[in-house]
Amino acid sequence: MTKVALVASSFLPRVGGVEEHVANVAVRLRDRGHDVVIWAVDQGDGTLREHHGIRVRYLPCPLPNRSLGGLLRFARELPDARRAWIHALRGDRPDVLHVQCYGPNGIYADWLARRGRLPLVYSHHGETFADADGAFEVSALLRTRLSATLERAVAVTSVSRWAARDLERFGFAADGVRVVYNGVDPDEPVGPPPPGLPDRYVLGIGRLARNKGFDVLVRAFAHIAHEPELRGVGLVIGGDGPEAAALTELASESGIADRVTMVGRLARPQVGGVIRSAAQLVVPSRVEAFGIAVLEGWRAGIPVLATNHGGPPEFATDGVDVVLIDPDDDAGVAEAMRRVLLDPADAAALGRGGAARLREFTWDSVAEAYERLYRTTITAPSS
Repeated sequence: MTKVALVASSFLPRVGGVEEHVANVAVRLRDRGHDVVIWAVDQGDGTLREHHGIRVRYLPCPLPNRSLGGLLRFARELPDARRAWIHALRGDRPDVLHVQCYGPNGIYADWLARRGRLPLVYSHHGETFADADGAFEVSALLRTRLSATLERAVAVTSVSRWAARDLERFGFAADGVRVVYNGVDPDEPVGPPPPGLPDRYVLGIGRLARNKGFDVLVRAFAHIAHEPELRGVGLVIGGDGPEAAALTELASESGIADRVTMVGRLARPQVGGVIRSAAQLVVPSRVEAFGIAVLEGWRAGIPVLATNHGGPPEFATDGVDVVLIDPDDDAGVAEAMRRVLLDPADAAALGRGGAARLREFTWDSVAEAYERLYRTTITAPSS
C-alpha cells in the first residue's frame, strides 16, 4: 500500500478535465488498496471534506505579484500557508506527492517535498500551453519553479506525447516523459438530457474558453444551418466559462440565434444524456492536450469530430473512430459536420468505431499506470 497525496491545481465543485481526472483516479487508486488524499488549491469555493470516502483538503497557495500591495499581501499570507501545508503533511503522512497540473499547487508541493524528503511525481495536463489565462506566459515565477520541479521530480507524466513536447522549453527532454492517457468510466450512469433541446442537434461541450474553439463551432454551423436538408438541426453548447456571452452574441451576429441552445453547466448524469442524444459531438479546440470529450463521445456511441491540433490524432484514427478537423478552417469544419450529418451509414460506422476503442481508455488503466510509477519511484532518494 502506498500513501498518495494527489496535489491538484483545482478540484470539485469546479469542473474540467483535471478535476475529472483527479476525482476518478483517486477512487481507483483507493480501490486498488492505496491510502489516498486529495490536496487542492483553495479557490474560495471548496466545500468538500471527502470524495467517496477520500479526504479532501483545500490548501492556501498565495503567490507574489509585482505590485507593492501584492508583495505585502503575500508576505502576510505566506506563514499561514506554509503552516497549512505542513499540517497536511503531518496529518496525512503521504509516501509520495503527486502533482496533477502545475500551478501554485506545484510550487508549494515542491517546497514541501524537499522539506519532508518525499518523492514528487508530476503529471502534465497541457497547462503550460492551454491555460485559458496564459499563466505560464505571464508568470516568470511559474516558469522558473516548473523547471526546478521537473529537474527534481522522480517521474514526469503527460496526457499525450504531443503535450509532453512542450516541456522541452522548460528544460526537460520529452523522451523522459511517460505518457499516461486520460480515461473515462464506461459504466458511468447516464441521466436524461436537459429539457428544451432540439430533436436533432450538433453538440459542443466543455469549458467555454477561447482555446476550446466554440466560436469556430458557431461559425462552422452558420455555414450549413440554412441548407434545406439541415434546417431541422440545431446547435447545442454545454458548459460555462468566460466566453459564454461572446458565443451568444456571435450566434446572433451569424443569424442563427434561434438555432443555438446554450444549456450552461450540466451535472454529470446530464452530460452523459446530452451527449448520447446528439447527432454528433464536435471538439473544435484550437489546442487540446488530450480531449476527454472524445472518449465521452465514444462512450455514447455517436460520431465524434475532433481537432487535429494536439492529442487526438495521437490516439484516434481519422475516418475510423473520429473525423479530424482543422480549427483554423471554419469552412472545412462545416463540410465535415455536413458530411456526417447527411450520411447515416458513415455516422453509424464512426460511432461503432469509437465504441470499440473505449475499453482502451479507462480510469482503471490510468490508476494502474500510476501504481507502477509509485512502485518504482517511492524509494527514490529526494534531493
